[in-house]
Amino acid sequence: MTTDTFVKRVHDSRSGKVLPSEEVAELQEWLAVGLAMIAGFVDAYGIITYDTYLSFMSGNTTQAGYRAGQGNCWAAVPSALAIVFFVGGSFAGTLLAHSAVRWIRRLVFAVVAALLALIIGFTQLGVSSSWVPISVVSFAMGAMNTALSRVGAQNVSLTFVTGTLSRIGMQLALAVRRAPLPDSQGSWDTHLYRTFLMAGIWAGFLTGALLSGMVTPRFGVWVLLFPVLILSALAAFDRTITLQSALETQGRSTAP
Repeated sequence: MTTDTFVKRVHDSRSGKVLPSEEVAELQEWLAVGLAMIAGFVDAYGIITYDTYLSFMSGNTTQAGYRAGQGNCWAAVPSALAIVFFVGGSFAGTLLAHSAVRWIRRLVFAVVAALLALIIGFTQLGVSSSWVPISVVSFAMGAMNTALSRVGAQNVSLTFVTGTLSRIGMQLALAVRRAPLPDSQGSWDTHLYRTFLMAGIWAGFLTGALLSGMVTPRFGVWVLLFPVLILSALAAFDRTITLQSALETQGRSTAP
């Protein structure tokens, strides 16, 4: 199979059916929007409950910096912890992604769901320190961000949206200029398509934050059952091989 043919076709991991790249990208797009919604939901929960972002590390970097700059280093600790553990989660997720373990993405979803469930348990047991949930959930969000890094050939970020908004502007400008798309996966894959893809991911994040803002003040830590259930379902039923993983496999198989 040539590289071009491989790019255009990916196998469903359970049925063996050959999927066109457009269908694979659509599945990835829905997954990306759903995961972004979870990230926004959890991030808003963190702000409301701990006054700390749990997935938006740019915000934590700003908070840690200005609080330390004002001489309030103790108040900067939660944001600093979130940053450290988010990086740790990203590190662990990436190590898994490049290991020989099967069903990597399912495993990541299961781990993230278990960590969020753990926070519900800790809270019910009366763990009063906010440092524990901040560290655990930030680690989980860092790991989740590695679960899907591409939709088709487009890099995506799931747990923060600054880069997503930047890509919306860039892709829209290129669409207006009718610039060619060198890594296009087909006639459907255009700058305008990627603009709407990025907009959908941003909207997913916003929707998650909106929902969390509505329910967290009323139900507290129990709202984390929402992402726990979704991630558990994804861990059980996620079936398609990501195009990125497939391309990496093809690259290894053709390497000299």
